[in-house]
Amino acid sequence: MKYKELKKAILLLEDGTIFEGKSVGIDGTTIGEICYNTGMTGYQEIFTDPSYFGQIMVTTNAHIGNYGVNDDEVESDGIKIAGLVCRNFSYEYSRERSNGSLEDYFKKHGLISITDVDTRAVVSYIRKHGAMNAVVSTEVDNIEGLKAKLAEAPSMVGLDLASVVSTKEPYFYGDENATYKVSALDLGIKKNILRNLAQRDCYVKVFPCTATFEEMAAFNPDGYFLSNGPGDPEPLESAQQVAKTIIEKDLPLFGICLGHQTIALSQGISTYKMHNGHRGINHPIKNLITGKGEITSQNHGFNVNREDVEATDNVEITHVHLNDNTVAGIAIKNKKVFSVQYHPEAGPGPHDASYLFDQFIENLK
Repeated sequence: MKYKELKKAILLLEDGTIFEGKSVGIDGTTIGEICYNTGMTGYQEIFTDPSYFGQIMVTTNAHIGNYGVNDDEVESDGIKIAGLVCRNFSYEYSRERSNGSLEDYFKKHGLISITDVDTRAVVSYIRKHGAMNAVVSTEVDNIEGLKAKLAEAPSMVGLDLASVVSTKEPYFYGDENATYKVSALDLGIKKNILRNLAQRDCYVKVFPCTATFEEMAAFNPDGYFLSNGPGDPEPLESAQQVAKTIIEKDLPLFGICLGHQTIALSQGISTYKMHNGHRGINHPIKNLITGKGEITSQNHGFNVNREDVEATDNVEITHVHLNDNTVAGIAIKNKKVFSVQYHPEAGPGPHDASYLFDQFIENLK
């Protein structure tokens, strides 16, 4: 590759801390909550995951872009992260089945990103001081102006982002002659969830996050699904009411990530903003029902309050995160309702937890 003259760029954190780097090639400024993902592969799936909407992503893998992009490796209709911070951005790629370069993909979607950053220092700082809003910008001579913009940015706490990324109109996925029908509430659903359901002989109708139970029930489904998504689960009162009604009517229900938190809230269990979220593809989980361990894909900044679950008679903890003992899965006792905080569909990540889709199908039977 010919030497590329890169513009200076900065990462400015909410507390005034500045990290210097170079612009990948798109001028401008972007604001979002900074977070990091420890996955060693799957950057395109991460960048297109709706759960990351409104977040500036720090990738801990040193090389980003080295295998290009592929049209089959997206989890939504486009890039959802607000910006990227990386150590080494690869302008050239070496994978035969790639459709193009990550640079061109970023230009197509207008993603502002910064390279040549000491990402180990950034991640260490975030781990110590917690998640916070940040700016990535090529306006390196306008620090005070950037600080003013940052001061106006809303906190992730109390922020309803599911309604921003959710579909506006219902749509179908899979074979209409499939054995099972599933009504899915789109809070920011990943395509690989739909693929996993379709592979298990499900025809899925995907509804906007504002859909009522009556609208979802009109499809006459065998069961219901609440998806992953971005932002704080607490403002999602409509989705919580849907979950509550499904549970009261004793119908099969499966929730992932934001859907899991929504199910918990519907049962009077609180959620909280984590100091640091879980984001990566090697998080260890213990299934308390089977006693088995799982390596899982995770992406969340909020969690279900363990004390509340333990104080609730009709809800049991089924999975725990082995790094910090947080709640990673729950089930409603004596009902076909369960949910997990992590991503059994992977995309990217290991497939240790894909059995959860099979468990859902058993409940549909």
